Amino acid sequence: MKLRAPAYPLITVDPFFSVWSPSDRLTDSVTVHWTGHPNTIDGIVTVDGTEYKFMGGSDRPAMRQISVDVNALSTKYMFEGAGIALTVTFTTPLLPYDMQLLSRPVSYMKPLWKPIDGGEHDVCVRVDVSEEICLNERGQYKVSTEILPLSDKVTAARMGSEVQKPLNRSGDDVRIDWGYFYLAVMGDESAVTLHDAEKEGDMTYVSATGGSGSLFMFAYDDIDSLIYFGQPIKAYWKKGGAAIEEEILRAAAAYEDYLFEACETFSRKLFCDAVEAGGEKYAEMLELAYRQVIAGHKIATDTDGETVFISKECFSNGCAATVDVSYPSIPMFLLYAPELVRGMMRPIFKYAASDAWSFDFAPHDAGQYPLVNGQVYAGNDINGQMPVEECGNMLIMAAAVSIADRDAGFALAHRETLERWVRYLIEFGEDPANQLCTDDFAGHLAHNCNLSLKAVMGIAGYAQILRMAGDGVGCDKYMTAARDIAAHWVKTAANGDGSYRLAFDRPGTFSMKYNMVWDKLFGTQIFPSEVVRSETASNFAHVNPYGMPLDNRATYTKSDWLMWTATMLPSREDFESFITPLWMAYNYSPSRVPLTDWYDTVTSVMVGFRHRTVQGGLFIKLLDASGKMRIN
Repeated sequence: MKLRAPAYPLITVDPFFSVWSPSDRLTDSVTVHWTGHPNTIDGIVTVDGTEYKFMGGSDRPAMRQISVDVNALSTKYMFEGAGIALTVTFTTPLLPYDMQLLSRPVSYMKPLWKPIDGGEHDVCVRVDVSEEICLNERGQYKVSTEILPLSDKVTAARMGSEVQKPLNRSGDDVRIDWGYFYLAVMGDESAVTLHDAEKEGDMTYVSATGGSGSLFMFAYDDIDSLIYFGQPIKAYWKKGGAAIEEEILRAAAAYEDYLFEACETFSRKLFCDAVEAGGEKYAEMLELAYRQVIAGHKIATDTDGETVFISKECFSNGCAATVDVSYPSIPMFLLYAPELVRGMMRPIFKYAASDAWSFDFAPHDAGQYPLVNGQVYAGNDINGQMPVEECGNMLIMAAAVSIADRDAGFALAHRETLERWVRYLIEFGEDPANQLCTDDFAGHLAHNCNLSLKAVMGIAGYAQILRMAGDGVGCDKYMTAARDIAAHWVKTAANGDGSYRLAFDRPGTFSMKYNMVWDKLFGTQIFPSEVVRSETASNFAHVNPYGMPLDNRATYTKSDWLMWTATMLPSREDFESFITPLWMAYNYSPSRVPLTDWYDTVTSVMVGFRHRTVQGGLFIKLLDASGKMRIN
């Protein structure tokens, strides 16, 4: 990978079990949780009795890092020093076609070494993991540790707070302080050791040591994963009653047998497909985004035995199952795992059908992670809602997952709710009132042209659901409604020079019309081709060094919407030209955090948000190229 990542993924399982390196060299800083708080893991290689660091910020001399490379599922570092070459590969096997594996909370580190000076060397690798990984803050509670011989080949150390209060809090800048972390090792000369804090201010930590060919595993059992409308529910991997010790042993056996090669095969195909669709820079951004997008969610089983896939609005407000976060995320999952799109939507349908939701439009969210008990954003204040936004999002998502599956059964099971939302869009979507959209950081806006586009595509999406259900009359009715609003849009939004406005009453303004992309993906041809061509061509006049601003009000942009806008361009050359500044923003940004989706197009500095699932939206060009969304 030529892209210098703003931060490098090491362990990427879910919003709580997440460890990154924020530096170009793995030895330049401590490892951190995606929030930036230390999740200190030190890596030490001992060569002929002398210790060197290859990971973390300890005061030992550092191995010289030769390279770092990232693919969709692994991050690989290469070092040299003391007469050896050391390769360390971190892998989280998030293979989308295996739900049990996708949910399994086990991540790997595989070190390999060889002499480069012609001599023989006595080498071993050690990993030290601090108490920070199982506490909100170091020193918060006393931590207990124990050694668990899991088999004749695998040994583990367990570490966890002595105060166990599962799911005791929700919020944004918070980390887990319940459940147990496991550090396991398999291989010759392997062992684990415990290190209790000796004095105030010291940290408890656990260590694992391995010789040649050893495999290190990081695992976490969160006991209960979510509160789901008043009931605790467990991670998907526990569906069959599995214990974490069993999952660690399965993970150990699978790595050498098939799993690592399966990860490499998946990653190679993703990269090659993305290069073909949008070029090498595009492919590199997808490689870096893939693990982050999945790890911003939790896969669990609800009280009805169905899969739920709950997102966290990372460094946004901590909301759970947010509709306007799921909406930009879905391109990746429509490609690889449509069941997870249904898993995003189930909590919203459940909440919207309950007595707790009194509005005739769709909710914004279903809680604050990890407590999924109903909307927290704006409460019952009508002025804080996003009526057109969320109705359009849910209708488009329902249509997209139906098309991906070639089966509208899931959407039709919620037909009454979808009918209510589509009627809302017909009544209020043509010229939206003063309200928020997903870009709520920009504040309320009346007559929002891009929001009106969402209404058009939401109505058209519902028409496609009816078409798949064999209801030709209903399909025609709603397609006619969508086309009527679109015709009004073309006349009212026009600036007169081929570009289209931010708001109907603001001539001379501009914005990215990213919601229009579904007209291309669905092949519905609601908007005249010349309208799309002239609007997207006009965007190039507004591009700054690190991309096109979201609209004329500020110089910031959103990475997902930039990619959706680029996907409407008529040629591969235009697409690559438009998204290259986004690649440059990540490559040069001084904001060393997991991919931000909200940054400044003049400076490349993060404005806000990091580690958000919306980077699944970067996959929309690949989704378009796949043809999976074509309904004809």
